[in-house]
Amino acid sequence: MRLHYLKDFFDLIFPRNCSLCGRNLYDFETDLCKICIGSLPKTLYHAMPFENDLTDKIKGLSKTGMAMSFLRFTKAGQSQKILHLLKYRNKPEIGIKVGLLYAQELLEAGFSGFWDVIVPVPLHPLKHKRRGYNQSEEFAKGISEGLRIPCSTCLERRKFTETQTKKSRIERMENVEEVFAIASNKSVAGLRILLVDDVITTGATLCSCANVLLANGAKTVDLATIAAGK
Repeated sequence: MRLHYLKDFFDLIFPRNCSLCGRNLYDFETDLCKICIGSLPKTLYHAMPFENDLTDKIKGLSKTGMAMSFLRFTKAGQSQKILHLLKYRNKPEIGIKVGLLYAQELLEAGFSGFWDVIVPVPLHPLKHKRRGYNQSEEFAKGISEGLRIPCSTCLERRKFTETQTKKSRIERMENVEEVFAIASNKSVAGLRILLVDDVITTGATLCSCANVLLANGAKTVDLATIAAGK
């Protein structure tokens, strides 16, 4: 009984609110309320993972397999808010939560046992130090926990690249050439890999990472992101 009162006291002083809408969270909710989760702009890419507009983007750039995204990017919408909280508002827990939600979607679609490891797209060490975490790795952790397969930081970013925001498809590919490499004492030989990032636009960064993984012996590389932009 005393613990119950203590919990009520702390909830009053330090309320647990939904990161998107600000509503008070119930005991069974974490980070996002059920209402916001239910209204997320989810995609159905996992229903046709080998043939969709994401696979069209990466044709000719990499010999990857499936390409999927949990959410459709909508400007000023919930997906953009999630990405903003994750990248700029020190909310790494949002990445884990979204990863868990997507893992559940993948399990329900029959994707159990498809991959050996989850690999996040790495940040440059300077950017990682400044932010304090890698948003793609937090997403990977959530998927890893939900699918019950390991997460590996086997990729490293060796060059600090310019922002990709205003670059064309070709310029983005040139910007990330020879940027990524397999980390020391790591091996991806024979592994079925799910490579994850926060967002996919042209697919240049993901394809550059995938090419490194495949060149180092990965059996297959599939792609998944939090959100997909146009």
